[in-house]
Amino acid sequence: MSYNAAGVEALVAIADHGTFDAAARALHVTPSAVSQRIRALESEVGHVVVRRGTPCEPTVVGAALVRLGRQTRLLDDETRAAVEAQSDRVEVAVAVNADSLATWFRDVLMEVATQDELVVRLVVEDQAYSAELLRSGDVLAAVTSDPQPVQGCRTEHLGFLRYRPAATPELAERWRRGRGQDWQRMPVVVFNAKDALQHDVLRDRGVTAPDVVHLVPTSADFHEAVRLGLGWGMLPEPQLLPDLASGRLVTLGGRTHHDVHLHWQRWRIDSSTLASLSDAVSRAAGDHLRR
Repeated sequence: MSYNAAGVEALVAIADHGTFDAAARALHVTPSAVSQRIRALESEVGHVVVRRGTPCEPTVVGAALVRLGRQTRLLDDETRAAVEAQSDRVEVAVAVNADSLATWFRDVLMEVATQDELVVRLVVEDQAYSAELLRSGDVLAAVTSDPQPVQGCRTEHLGFLRYRPAATPELAERWRRGRGQDWQRMPVVVFNAKDALQHDVLRDRGVTAPDVVHLVPTSADFHEAVRLGLGWGMLPEPQLLPDLASGRLVTLGGRTHHDVHLHWQRWRIDSSTLASLSDAVSRAAGDHLRR
């Protein structure tokens, strides 16, 4: 069954921009026209497709239609570029975790930079939560730690990032207790509320609530905060190894480490753009991630 194209287009615009007014500006129509298209679509499918609020969000049924709309737009853009022999740009929304973006995923961006027809819209999300962006239709592909394919998607295991607890030599010495550290009192740096890596290490040592917790919510600044001695933190090896070699940082807890397995999930549609992007992701992961 095909659905009203104008209604689906309006729904995608609302999902992208958050309000009926902003969607109308993006589509170059009036807010009243957007409302009429949504009402017609809801009448057609027999369900409410948008939760009116601030921002407006698709319902479960609406999310399925958003996915359809994004898939259709991608294939339409590719077809138009091929048929009309024009250099129309094709946009692909991708979810990627901050540590990947700061390390191995940069090779993907280098390849994208050579493709004038491709526009990448990155959504930064923790790898444990990015699969939800595929389900909602917000992205076409994602780097995720979830090996279970989202319905309608295919998945590829990329490898894993190894994280190790690290600190400056001065911080490690200051909080040394015997052969180990005073994990309770030693300051710790965390990325955000979703970041459990540090607390997992602490829990293994019987610490549930460390005395000092610093919050630094960007990957590059998190790395720099550890390098400046603000606290200890779990760093991915691509960031950590040069600092270990130079002596700027040392590892803590002996051989303690945590491996985060990463997967590439993309919609299962016949898209040359998605295929090309997926190849770039596979190459970058093969060059930088542990297998």
